[in-house]
Amino acid sequence: MSENAIITAASVIGAGLVCLGAAAGAGIGNGNMCGKSIESMARQPEEAGKIFTNMLVCVGLIESMPILCYVIAIVLVFANPFIK
Repeated sequence: MSENAIITAASVIGAGLVCLGAAAGAGIGNGNMCGKSIESMARQPEEAGKIFTNMLVCVGLIESMPILCYVIAIVLVFANPFIK
């Protein structure tokens, strides 16, 4: 097996693991955050609009990390800087 084949295989496996971790982390984070936001809206309905706005901002911030991870994974698979 050539050196380039090993590097390519390791890059594809690494990209898959990065995508798996990013999706799992974002799913857990969004689930926890949305659950707590709904709980706080139920406790203080008069602040529901403010809580909802903050929740949407936080969802965007949580989702930015998986997007960056997916970009890195795509670079590793299609434009691998480690292959000579």
